[in-house]
Amino acid sequence: MDVAECTKLSDGISAPLWMFWKRRRYIVVFLAFFGFFNVYSLRVNLSVAIVAMTENRTIEHPNGTVSYEQEFDWDSTTKGYVLSSFFYGYIFTQLLGGYISNALGGNYVFGVGVGMTALLTLLTPLAAHGGYGWLIAVRALEGFFEGVTFPCIHAIWSRWAPPSERSRMASITFSGVFTGTVVSMLLSGVLADTVGWESVFYLLGAFACLWFVAWMLIVRRSPEADPYITPKEKEFILATTKRTGTGTGTGASDRVQHPWGAILTSGPVWSLIVASFAENWGFYTLLTQLPTFLKDTMHFELQTAGFLSALPYLVLGLQLSFAGYLADLCQIRGWLTTTQVRRYFNCGAFLAQTVFMMVGALVLKPGPTITCITIAVGCGAFAWCGFAVNHLDLSPKSAGVLMGISNTFSTVAGILTPIVSGQLTRNGDENEWRTVFYIAAGIYLVGCVTYWFGASGELQPWSIEAREKETEQTTRHQSQRQSQQQQQQQQDLAMESTKCRNRN
Repeated sequence: MDVAECTKLSDGISAPLWMFWKRRRYIVVFLAFFGFFNVYSLRVNLSVAIVAMTENRTIEHPNGTVSYEQEFDWDSTTKGYVLSSFFYGYIFTQLLGGYISNALGGNYVFGVGVGMTALLTLLTPLAAHGGYGWLIAVRALEGFFEGVTFPCIHAIWSRWAPPSERSRMASITFSGVFTGTVVSMLLSGVLADTVGWESVFYLLGAFACLWFVAWMLIVRRSPEADPYITPKEKEFILATTKRTGTGTGTGASDRVQHPWGAILTSGPVWSLIVASFAENWGFYTLLTQLPTFLKDTMHFELQTAGFLSALPYLVLGLQLSFAGYLADLCQIRGWLTTTQVRRYFNCGAFLAQTVFMMVGALVLKPGPTITCITIAVGCGAFAWCGFAVNHLDLSPKSAGVLMGISNTFSTVAGILTPIVSGQLTRNGDENEWRTVFYIAAGIYLVGCVTYWFGASGELQPWSIEAREKETEQTTRHQSQRQSQQQQQQQQDLAMESTKCRNRN
């Protein structure tokens, strides 16, 4: 069922959409929002904490002398490896997450992924005191468990999201990414400066553990498995998703055979992969390096650096819900096709990000540079309404796997950006940081051009849904032919019978 047809149906609930607790699917959205809040708060906390862990501290000795020392004497290269270590594990569970979420249920895998990351976060201070090798190992394990989250959420939305609400539901959920980033950066700076850097991991890890309990108790795999959903809302979701091939039950029939060859040779899939890589290169560059850049090069205090590092993601989070609503509205009103929405939103954002990253790097003054970075990151809200939702357009039943593939390549960006930035900024001077920002701008531009010419928002011919529809049509045609043949046989028999009577 296309978007326009979906709007003709009703879920039977008269309450406005902002009363999310009235609709079961939006309770799932609400909890998924906080799931991604935790995903990113646990991911980025080290970016701020590591500044406190490695900064020079003033030590007053009994004899009255003063010295300066670091709790962890790590150079920029070592810090780069520590910050990128999360992605060493993250890259291995992207495809796995998409596959097992189809088999076991995205809700279970998503919950366990975040829950295990929370437990490992609580162990991070202990690992750090054991040496950076132990810290790298724990962070890699965190990445391993967190790697399933993005593929899983697409498996969840393939069962819960009507086509007319996909962009909105996904954008609200993904805004948790940036809200978590903002809160984590702000809170980490304050906690590290006032209580101690260890408290960053204890507080955020404990909150994520509480979320895990709520998620596992409330969220079900699909509307059919939810005992608290109203019959009318369940019928609405099933009616809108089953006709697009996305409605699924809870049994073995949900286990599908993905057309791997067609997926890996699909132009729209590779355009999506390039766009995802480009956005995440810029995103992870700033996510991991911005606090260090602001403190060491722009000479801000730690708390101020934490606040300013959070500002771009605050803007992004605020814009994302609006961008998702606008994307859905453009389709519902018929102003743009799905392909046009994905292309215009994504490429327009990439082009703006290219320009503002280059201007910010060229000027490299605190006020103008922070403004340019904030605008560039904020524009990413519109890009997320392009590439981040596009998997569901191409093949809803394979969306989790498609997300796993694209996020695998995005993870390569997460691994490389801290290492590349660490190697390029050994002295921390302005020209070194300019190079970092120019590289990000260039990659945005490549993503823009590639996605513009290769993107599609249509169900692909190789998709499971298209093949099921073709099989259904073939079966229907065969039934019609059989019916016609039976009618012809009956007519022939009737004519023979008439001829026999006439002879007699």
